[in-house]
Amino acid sequence: MNRLITMVIAAGTLCACGGASHENSILRSVALTEPVLLENTHAINHSGIVREAHTISLGFKTAGQIERIHVREGDYVRQGQLLAELDDADYRLGVEALQIQYEQLKDEVERTKQLFDQKSVSANDYEKAAAGLKQLGVQLQVNKNKLDYTKLYAPTDGYVQAVNFSPAEMVDAGTALFTLLDVSHMEIVADIPVGEYRQRDHFVRFYGKVAGIEEEFPMQLLSLTPKADGNQLYQLRLTFAGQPDKRLTAGMNAEISIVVADKGGITGFAVPLCAVFQDTDGNTPCVWVFERDSTVSKRPVVLNGTDAEGRAVITEGLTGEERIVRAGVNVLQQGQRVRVAEGPSKTNIGELL
Repeated sequence: MNRLITMVIAAGTLCACGGASHENSILRSVALTEPVLLENTHAINHSGIVREAHTISLGFKTAGQIERIHVREGDYVRQGQLLAELDDADYRLGVEALQIQYEQLKDEVERTKQLFDQKSVSANDYEKAAAGLKQLGVQLQVNKNKLDYTKLYAPTDGYVQAVNFSPAEMVDAGTALFTLLDVSHMEIVADIPVGEYRQRDHFVRFYGKVAGIEEEFPMQLLSLTPKADGNQLYQLRLTFAGQPDKRLTAGMNAEISIVVADKGGITGFAVPLCAVFQDTDGNTPCVWVFERDSTVSKRPVVLNGTDAEGRAVITEGLTGEERIVRAGVNVLQQGQRVRVAEGPSKTNIGELL
């Protein structure tokens, strides 16, 4: 193990730049990195189905005769798009009639107020007139709302799955005119057995792969039903992170991968080999931690070899929240002020140094 640690430190020394004898006052440029958390995990795979977010039944909020239907089955609609209209002639007449009454009563109330101010009418008569105007205003607004309800708009983005009526047919309030597939987000639904359900607190990440699409999609947990079905399976719902891929359609076969943390838990943090250097005593591996005041401080660490990607594994000394120097570690001194380099050097391809 001591030989392995010596090799790790030697690799860090080789990829560092310059010597350690420069003055503390020199403002040096450094490149930073963050420790990568290492976990003992394993993956569980299950088959699933891609589904839309919801299936919505759409209908008018008032009764009437259908005048126009603007979409067909299979059409993609945007939120707020006009889908259908009712014959609104009677509703318009109702609004016009109440509007005339409202304007007339409003003039009468204004005249009554003038008389009230002149002490010519009682307060009771004025209050009755004002209350009547307010009540008529409410009735007018109700009729305006009903007129607005003669137009049906899409509540979200989606596909029209079914159109249940035709123009000239009568529909009641709430009757389902359309069935809309809400695709504002897409989901993968899968069933997991009780043994895996009991490990739910150790679920770390989720991935999904859909038939016919090569790449793997990162997923987010939507829900995990706490009740088993007749086959002792629990329904797991995952949503695609970010905007839904246009290649996804409801009903496609999919496979999900659940990354589960093992009981061993965290094994340490991975950092580039060149971020590790040897202290002046020649036996203690250290890293430079970038502080808030733009200075660096030496942090002794405990090494445990390298991981599969060739990074140094640190088991003690880091919390994972630090920003550490990964280039030029052997030319720095305790408390030295540094400047963070903007992006990788053009000659440092792959940020290997």
